Amino acid sequence: MPKTWTGSPPLPQEVGPAMAVTGHRSPEASGGIDEKAARQVAEDAREQGWERPSFAKGLYMGTFDWSLIHPHPQAPSADAADGAAFIARLRTVLEGIDGRVIEREARIPDADIRALAGIGAFGMKIPKAYGGLGLSLADYGRALMLVGSVSPAIGALLSAHQSIGVPEPVKMFGTEEQKREFLPRCAAGAITAFLLTENDVGSDPARLGTLAVPSADGTSYTLNGAKLWTTNGVVAELLVVMATVPPHVLPDGTAARGGISAFVVEADSPGLVVENRNAFMGLRGIENGVTRFHDVVVPAANRLGREGSGLKIALSTLNTGRLSIPALCAGAGKWSLKIAREWSNARIQWGRPVGEHEAVGKKIAYIAASTFALEAVFELSAALADAGMKDVRIEAALAKLFSSEIAWKIADELVQVRGGRGYESAASLAARGERAVPVEQLLRDMRINRIFEGSTEIMHLIIAREAVDAHLKAAGDLAVADADLKHKAKAAAGASGFYARWLPRLAAGPGMLPNSYASTGPLAKHLRYVERASRRLARHTFAGMARWQAGMESKQAFLGRVVDIGAELFAMSACVSRVQLLRGTEPGHADAAQELADAFCRQSRLRCEELFNALWDNTDAADKKLSRGVLTGDYAWLEDGVIDVSEGTGPWIAEWSSTAHEDKRRPYGS
Repeated sequence: MPKTWTGSPPLPQEVGPAMAVTGHRSPEASGGIDEKAARQVAEDAREQGWERPSFAKGLYMGTFDWSLIHPHPQAPSADAADGAAFIARLRTVLEGIDGRVIEREARIPDADIRALAGIGAFGMKIPKAYGGLGLSLADYGRALMLVGSVSPAIGALLSAHQSIGVPEPVKMFGTEEQKREFLPRCAAGAITAFLLTENDVGSDPARLGTLAVPSADGTSYTLNGAKLWTTNGVVAELLVVMATVPPHVLPDGTAARGGISAFVVEADSPGLVVENRNAFMGLRGIENGVTRFHDVVVPAANRLGREGSGLKIALSTLNTGRLSIPALCAGAGKWSLKIAREWSNARIQWGRPVGEHEAVGKKIAYIAASTFALEAVFELSAALADAGMKDVRIEAALAKLFSSEIAWKIADELVQVRGGRGYESAASLAARGERAVPVEQLLRDMRINRIFEGSTEIMHLIIAREAVDAHLKAAGDLAVADADLKHKAKAAAGASGFYARWLPRLAAGPGMLPNSYASTGPLAKHLRYVERASRRLARHTFAGMARWQAGMESKQAFLGRVVDIGAELFAMSACVSRVQLLRGTEPGHADAAQELADAFCRQSRLRCEELFNALWDNTDAADKKLSRGVLTGDYAWLEDGVIDVSEGTGPWIAEWSSTAHEDKRRPYGS
């Protein structure tokens, strides 16, 4: 089948707070959609232009523009005061919530939900004009940090509701009537959910199976289908549902193409059933289920945007919605640092606190430096989004990717620092009289962040698509596998002009000058490295494009390393920018912040060099051959000697019947 390098894989995978996963139906079940057509659906949903500058995009193109993130954006004083006042109220409420109860009972008590609703926690991002608090993204994230330290399940509840649930898409794309109808309810505590994922639909929304068939008079749609991993769906009052509208004839006789569309659906609609409450290794209090639609009638007035704009709405919402994950990760890092510091001072081995032994001390240094970077990345990304002057789609995606990976490693290192007590549950620790520190719970709760709102692998490809956008535009038909020689020749002529102007700029830059970025003091050497590495990364990316052209899309390991290098460069830049900010706002912490930033940048530079080396010196070809052999059964003999206890318990992907089953939802306030 011919392929084209047409864009990022459709939508990110997830199992939880923000997005849902979309998957893979057979061509027969999805109207015969082939790979090329499926990719085109995703490409059409992308935001195509770059009307505002992007610092992170520049990093991938060899342009390090320090002025885009320095001075670090700051919120107006009035907004900052509002945020601080709310966080103070939130802290008071959270001090009355026992996260151990949520973990033990696997549900958030209704009293806790009512307490949070009472202070407006469900309307943090909703404008004041519609009954919300109108907080900035930065303050919203700081609130999530605080919430997550008490219960990550509550963090999932609030972020699923506000980052991509009904409030955000209605705020961004709703009509004034829709805003007046839905936003005040959401702000008052009506829990919402976002429904995209289906049982066999992961990263390929072109194969979406839930249908929304319009009525003959155009006043309503009838929904049929089922959605999987519907975070908040078990307790939600309102839902945003993605469904495919088939081609149809409008009441005036004109033809309509339909397409994937977004609808706000009342959760108590006849025919809507929550069939199961799913259970996971972490986030035990999360209300995540399977939701089925059987002839559910939705008013046409509840459609968001036009027909066919559903994926654009989802992707646009995610551009800033992803920042909830970096916020929660930063909070987890702060908590981990506190536990590591206290335990490593208290635990004595061989006559000294364990933290004074180098093997443990290096882990503590990693946790401290990485936590500073997590906060710096979140704060910078949120501040850029709040300021509204930059295009932050790559920054937000990088923040999610970087933070989920780093926070997971921090949690793993904390388990190691705590030893057996890190592996033992908090309940067990308490039962034998020790401090109930839920380190193993942290590890379980943090693991999901590498999957939802875009798995690491999907994020690599999404970011890579945006990062090489300029190359694809310049290459034209050179990057299209099935283009003919005439079109490739024409494209080559056009590309030569772009590269004749661009490539010479990568030869030299301010990173080669010893006094550049001198205003940042001892950290200037790290900015000089970032500038040099940015140009180096661009040269390597160009080499990959020149070598593989249309085949570049299949080099996912190469693209992943390119993206990871950019993520490290972005994190280093964020750290230095944050130090400069703190020199003006918190001078008492500035010197310590500089030490943390310096440590992170040194660690990050080592990771960058490993990634640069692995771009061309790797085992990718051998691994690809081996994996194909595994899939074809060449090494099935290696599996002998074990018992698969899951055999006979059901197919890999079950067929869902069209019959509604028992409703398992838990209404709010029950």
